[in-house]
Amino acid sequence: MDVTRIRALRGPNLWSHHTAIQAVVACNAEEDAIHRVPGFEARLRERFPALGPLQGIGQTDTVPIARALELCALGLQAQAGCPVTFSCTTPTVDPQIYQVVVEYSEEAVGRLAVELAQALCASALDGTNFDLQDALARLRALDEDVRLGPSTRCIVDAAVARGIPYSRMTEGSMVRFGWGSKQRRIQAAEIDATSAIAEAIAQDKQLTKKLLAAAGVPVPAGRTVRDAEDAWAAAQEIGLPVVVKPLDGNQGKGVTVNITNQEQLLKAYATASEYRRRILVERYMPGSDFRLLVVGDRLVAAARRDPPTVVGDGVHTVAQLVDHVNQDPRRGSGHSTSLTRIRLDDIAQGCLAVQGFAADSVPPKGRRVHLRNNANLSTGGSATDVTDDVHPDVAARAVDAAQMVGLDICGVDIVTESILRPLEEQGGGVVEVNAAPGLRMHLAPSYGKARPVGEAVVSMLFKPGQDGRIPVVAVTGTNGKTTTVRLISHIMAVHGLRVGMTNTDGVYVNGQCVDTGDCSGPKSARNVLLHPDVDVAVLETARGGILREGLAFDRCDVALVTNIGSGDHLGLNYITTVEELAILKRVVVQNVAPNGVAVLNAADPKVARMATMTKGLVTFFAIDPQHPVLATHKAQGHAVVYVQDGQIVASKGSFSHHIALSNVPITLGGAIAFQVENVLASVAAAWALRIEWPTIEKALASFSNEANNAAGRFNLFQFRGATVIADYGHNPDAMVALVQAVESMPARRRSVVISGAGDRRDEDIRQLTEVLGKAFDEVVLFEDQCQRGRSHGEVIALLRQGLEQAQRTTSTCEIYGEFLAIDTAMDVLKPGDLCLILVDQVEEALAHIAARIRAQ
Repeated sequence: MDVTRIRALRGPNLWSHHTAIQAVVACNAEEDAIHRVPGFEARLRERFPALGPLQGIGQTDTVPIARALELCALGLQAQAGCPVTFSCTTPTVDPQIYQVVVEYSEEAVGRLAVELAQALCASALDGTNFDLQDALARLRALDEDVRLGPSTRCIVDAAVARGIPYSRMTEGSMVRFGWGSKQRRIQAAEIDATSAIAEAIAQDKQLTKKLLAAAGVPVPAGRTVRDAEDAWAAAQEIGLPVVVKPLDGNQGKGVTVNITNQEQLLKAYATASEYRRRILVERYMPGSDFRLLVVGDRLVAAARRDPPTVVGDGVHTVAQLVDHVNQDPRRGSGHSTSLTRIRLDDIAQGCLAVQGFAADSVPPKGRRVHLRNNANLSTGGSATDVTDDVHPDVAARAVDAAQMVGLDICGVDIVTESILRPLEEQGGGVVEVNAAPGLRMHLAPSYGKARPVGEAVVSMLFKPGQDGRIPVVAVTGTNGKTTTVRLISHIMAVHGLRVGMTNTDGVYVNGQCVDTGDCSGPKSARNVLLHPDVDVAVLETARGGILREGLAFDRCDVALVTNIGSGDHLGLNYITTVEELAILKRVVVQNVAPNGVAVLNAADPKVARMATMTKGLVTFFAIDPQHPVLATHKAQGHAVVYVQDGQIVASKGSFSHHIALSNVPITLGGAIAFQVENVLASVAAAWALRIEWPTIEKALASFSNEANNAAGRFNLFQFRGATVIADYGHNPDAMVALVQAVESMPARRRSVVISGAGDRRDEDIRQLTEVLGKAFDEVVLFEDQCQRGRSHGEVIALLRQGLEQAQRTTSTCEIYGEFLAIDTAMDVLKPGDLCLILVDQVEEALAHIAARIRAQ
């Protein structure tokens, strides 16, 4: 069994809405059916008892080892605690080759699961050992390492519950919610609106105390110290007992409390110095340790934190009691669990010594032994929810503290005897104010009620009814995608929106090109959705990107399918038929939002059938108003766009709006049929986004075929009285559309310049010139810059074969070099001629043509 081409599908894809790992698996003749491998299934189940049923592929009972690999990869993740449920295995057109797809919750974990599943299957084949527990431990450890921590996770979960999209910006806890100009960002429990100054203030405990005191918030007396000697002097000034802590520490690291003598203070100073250079000594406030969580301008949760303790039983040592407590499954080594394991480090040993114990001491039965004086969860403490007990004055003091520092999310640490009474009555006070506070004590307290703190954060970021989304238009199909994307973008820009656009020419934000090349894949789409200056995203969505990674979005507002043709890379990536291509393209339609619209070509049966696959509404478009699909849809009162009496008609129920084609220059007054279809589709998309009709009409009237507006899309030039057309058409369906357009334009003599893409099928390349040979007098063949895997002269030979039965072509020449081919055709043009140049290097070829025209 050979596993190759492992990919991560990071969005909705051909197989499911889930993120998934996809792999191509090659089996030999014996592995193609596990019953041919004696004892394989029994050995596999012996190594992995949790393996599910091994079902056959398709309508057969045959189970290839690829299926076993799939179920092992899914099962290993599930056994490791990952929330995964989906997987599948499908045969390809090649014998004994399968595509295996397995859901993942974390990409790195999914990749490791496939690797381990391969090793598991190999061990069952070879009869060698497989350490299941080690494999599961590796998966769990990796999952804990890469997944979001509990604080960030709870905010993400709250956002997802409100339909707000999110993506991780780093491998850590920085997350973006929403898209474009409506996005917000967090890092753990800190939001983008929180200033660096506020965070710096919170890290400076002395400055924080100064500001809080100025606001009337009670705080313990104290000061920073230069050295250990100065620390003892400060303790005497303040009065024992005292607390020693790093000035800008966190998570209770280096903190020692209730220091009553010089020996303890010197040890505490040394401990604090291990974490920070600047040390703070302050008055020890007796009472319990409370953490109050402030989000925005309100208190949302409160917890009492208790130091890590063990209770003696008169039999076991302190160390043994700690080991027993640490067996609680809620305790872990990091922040991914609700509690942290208790450590018997030097601080714990010192705390034990004060109580007259050591690690090997056996405490009397019922004796409560403290392992720390501070109660941070990160050092093994526990939490009890007290949100409902907080006195209003105490809550107000916590909010005052957060706002005085300037923190949007703030953990206010209070020490007081009781949270039920005002601080001033009992000598309590605020001892720390924390930026990016940990939330797990409120999410899963050791005792008491969990609090919806994630929802509180999301409610602060997004007002009720907001979901952080900008309108997303996804355009797919075989021909017309780029022109349609450009036209829709132009309409949105005329409407006053900042448009993020991706297509095969590049990425554009607010009219500026920010990337070049073929940018019709998910990476470019994600970049647009990430850009803060984008109000609406119009995304060309090509087949290759869907296959490689899936979609860049979870759902779109408008899914537009122009058409499905036979020349769109068939034969690549196991997409071998037009029907399979249509299934792939309809992924966009399947992921329309419930309140969105699928804009579909009624005249293309494969596209029209996609109407049953969308969750949203459907708008059909077609030139012919009598087309059965469109006419039926119209009769049912649904939205349609068509042409009648030289006008574009948008109709829904009793509503209709008309736009004269004579006012739409891209169509040459309606003469260019494929441009009319592009316009109909664009109008339908703009209508679906509720753009006002005067805006749509203004945008259509100002959009033309000029090269600087839609490069390589039926760009018109005049040269020596002849018409020159430059187009990037590159498949048989595009040739048919171009021939129809050219035949509507009068010409004395017609010529065409063409090459072919080497990664197309032989029959697709031949068909290009079969179509053109019926409409052009002269054909100039050239070999383009990149043959895409073909040998020298192979593409031209196929194009030549397509001309063997040409009905009109009387002259053919073959040129090596695109610009030379263009010059050859343009040099012989006379007034009244028409020359169609099918460009390969779009920008360079258009620049070359423009230079020739300027020099005429």
